Amino acid sequence: MTGFNPFRLNVGFIAAEAVGYQREFDLAVASMRLDDLEVRAVQGVATVSRTARGLLVQVHVEADTPQVCARCLKPFHQHLVADFEELYAFNDKGLSEEGLRYPYTGILDLAPLIREYFILDIPISPVCSPDCKGLCPVCGADRNETDCGHTTATTDPRWDALRALLNPAGEA
Repeated sequence: MTGFNPFRLNVGFIAAEAVGYQREFDLAVASMRLDDLEVRAVQGVATVSRTARGLLVQVHVEADTPQVCARCLKPFHQHLVADFEELYAFNDKGLSEEGLRYPYTGILDLAPLIREYFILDIPISPVCSPDCKGLCPVCGADRNETDCGHTTATTDPRWDALRALLNPAGEA
């Protein structure tokens, strides 16, 4: 038995409507898995419009996903936002460059697209907050919680001669 998927939309009736017909679908779920991506507190809306070429789907969806901070290594929830627009064409003549076709079942599964856009929104090095100080490279202490006294400023001794020219003796 498959679980509930709020991203599967029955849009068959929209294809039978006149050009210009539009319908909004609420996308809301407490938590779910999109293949390898766990999302929580999902909120959004999908607007499906009937066009001459097919069904235009406009989606705005937000969610949180568990991540580990790249600086302090603590778990946190990364907020994700996906905004996209795709055309599901009725025939090959109306295909867009994405190549999405209107399914004969009349049911669109937006989960793969939403997963893809969410993954694109995850930073390469996620951080729990912009001012996270991270871990001390000397002792490993969390600098957000304690000041271990170690400094990270290291100078390359090869630059000492140039540094002496910039700051001659006797000047501050």
